[in-house]
Amino acid sequence: MASFKLGLFLFPLLFVFLLLSIPVHCGDEEESVFKGINSYRQVQKLTPFNKVSKASCLAEEVAEELEDEPCENVNQYAPSLTSSPKIPNLQKHINKCDININTTTDGVVLPVCVSKLEPTIVLSNYTHTDRYSRYLNNSVYTGAGLGSEHDWMVLVLTTNTTTGSFSASSDAAGAISLLVNVTTLMGFLIMGLFM
Repeated sequence: MASFKLGLFLFPLLFVFLLLSIPVHCGDEEESVFKGINSYRQVQKLTPFNKVSKASCLAEEVAEELEDEPCENVNQYAPSLTSSPKIPNLQKHINKCDININTTTDGVVLPVCVSKLEPTIVLSNYTHTDRYSRYLNNSVYTGAGLGSEHDWMVLVLTTNTTTGSFSASSDAAGAISLLVNVTTLMGFLIMGLFM
């Protein structure tokens, strides 16, 4: 009877252990592609991309938006020489990631769709097609973020300029400025009471 109770106790623990020990492939694929892109940049004698958290947030949001789209639609979301990509709900995603729209104008969103997100094929899409490699070969881009959902991976490139840095929204900056001003005013009022 005691061994039966011990078995009932250990079985759920074993299940939890196995569940927690399963690797998360999505992050592995993104990390593999990111390393591959930076290796490609180094071969091109360009500095590797820095990871930019707000770019990663935007990439994840866009990938989530596109996850149910068939891969045949990739061309309508990819940038071309004549038009900007038509990413659905882009402004909503920019707002959700707390990015000031004025700091995204020089950035670029590069979605690819590859069955099962095979990292080698995803990397090949970015490095061996003119549509994407011209951005990877451009030294203006210094930061990047990756996001993926199902068969979609999205690379967001940023610059180190004020118009492409993906910095915080002006609302947050305004709120911080207001908080500093209120705190300063309160300090002066308190000092005035004691003088």
